Amino acid sequence: MKKKVLALLLSLAMLLALAACGGNNNGGSGGNADGQPSDSGAQEPTGGDTGTERKSIKVGLICIGDENDQGYTYNFIRGKDAATEALAAKGIDVEWVTKWNIGEDSSCEDANIELADEGCQLIINNSFGFEDFMLHVAKDYPEIEFIACTNQGSWNDGLDNTHNAFANIYEGRYLAGIVAGMKLQEMIDAGTITAGQAVIGYVGAFSFAEVISGFTSYYLGAKSVCPSVTMKVQFVGSWSDATAEANAASALADMGCVMISQHSDNTTPATTAQSKGAFHTGYNNDMISVAPEASLIGTRIDWSVYFEYVIEAVANGQSFDQDWCHGMDEGAVVMTELNEAIAAPGTKEKLAEVEEQIRSGKLQVFDTSAFTIGGQTLTTAMALDTDGDFTPDSEEAVFDGAFHESYFQSAPYFVLQIDGIEWLNAEFG
Repeated sequence: MKKKVLALLLSLAMLLALAACGGNNNGGSGGNADGQPSDSGAQEPTGGDTGTERKSIKVGLICIGDENDQGYTYNFIRGKDAATEALAAKGIDVEWVTKWNIGEDSSCEDANIELADEGCQLIINNSFGFEDFMLHVAKDYPEIEFIACTNQGSWNDGLDNTHNAFANIYEGRYLAGIVAGMKLQEMIDAGTITAGQAVIGYVGAFSFAEVISGFTSYYLGAKSVCPSVTMKVQFVGSWSDATAEANAASALADMGCVMISQHSDNTTPATTAQSKGAFHTGYNNDMISVAPEASLIGTRIDWSVYFEYVIEAVANGQSFDQDWCHGMDEGAVVMTELNEAIAAPGTKEKLAEVEEQIRSGKLQVFDTSAFTIGGQTLTTAMALDTDGDFTPDSEEAVFDGAFHESYFQSAPYFVLQIDGIEWLNAEFG
């Protein structure tokens, strides 16, 4: 009888131990006595399911194009997908509602209203011209957070639920310029072109600060390794017009530009450069696949860094920056693959060297000793824009020997025409 009672007690003890082990949310089957993971080699649950309650959030995204452009909007979709995966691992499930091919007009206002009425807790607008239409809507939905990417009016408009976000893309532009400059210098040294023929053609959307800042930093990167380089800029008056971009690239090549770059949304400048026998550096996407004989490298904003940050904040009921901007310091600006088959020897090593200098702050992209304006060194940045104001706070951005871009606000504000860069047509916008 004692043996039977003992056996029964042992059986009950084993069952209780198994039940306790299986029901431990902290340690799971690999937990130890204090609820911490043991060294038993047990795997964590997939999909970020650590036993805690998962959260869900509905996010709206308004796009000026669609992912088929293989450029600007495609880059946003890459960021969306990467952020969704990262957030899922943190226990946050994101439901996206995307509006494609929205114009910079009243249709953008309608899109914001529709997303708000569909229950989106966060609405992201991806184009510069969307902001005014977004702001018309945001004031009527104070419980929803609205973001205008690449813009400048939301962070100081008096509304708590509107935000701006950008990245220091000028850092990546500078590096792309180094790649271009090294290729041009290689061509000069080989006798393929003369020093005076080292001319870059740049397809720009509008003569906005964002574009001017970008092509200026690009030129400065090229000039740092190819001192004789000059640049011609053709504005097309649109962020995304594949035909206009191709025509501009073609015209620039016909003017003798042996290197083409762009601040526009499509791949047509790359394919046109290849058809004209010129080289190319891109934006928003790796364009080697469409122009393998021309495309050297590209640079892009990795929007997943920002998307993960803001979506996690909203999901957790936390506040987030009204004006956000980072660069290579947080991986928000990245370079695409270098086409080593056609890049100049030593380019990869030079890129690594200069990127580290930018990260550390040793190199300032807009070092005022590296350029002139009308033959003069820049000493002040006050009263630069058409209204006579530099920034909303009229701050002085030239200090410590450099123009400090995106220092006082996330959106770029460099609008000067430096020596060595020729604007070919009238301003747009």
